Amino acid sequence: MKKLSKDPVEERSLSIDEVRLVSDLRIMHSKVDELYQVVDNLKRRHHEADINKYADQPILTEDIERVDDIYLWFVSLKDGLRRHAAGGRRK
Repeated sequence: MKKLSKDPVEERSLSIDEVRLVSDLRIMHSKVDELYQVVDNLKRRHHEADINKYADQPILTEDIERVDDIYLWFVSLKDGLRRHAAGGRRK
């Protein structure tokens, strides 16, 4: 991974790598929303027991593991935001 500029983005143009990062983040946001909507619809329309009964169990297990990995990554980002916010208040 390339080192991104520490200069405020409001005061300069973005580099190609920064544009790619922003693009990737926008895609991630839309996919997270899409996954949320699909899961929300499954929960509203079907009983959990039926989901477990009809699911391809190995694939469902893999999906759960992937979502766990994503969740843990988001938790680490959240912790970083909290540390950053706490560091800003100490100045």
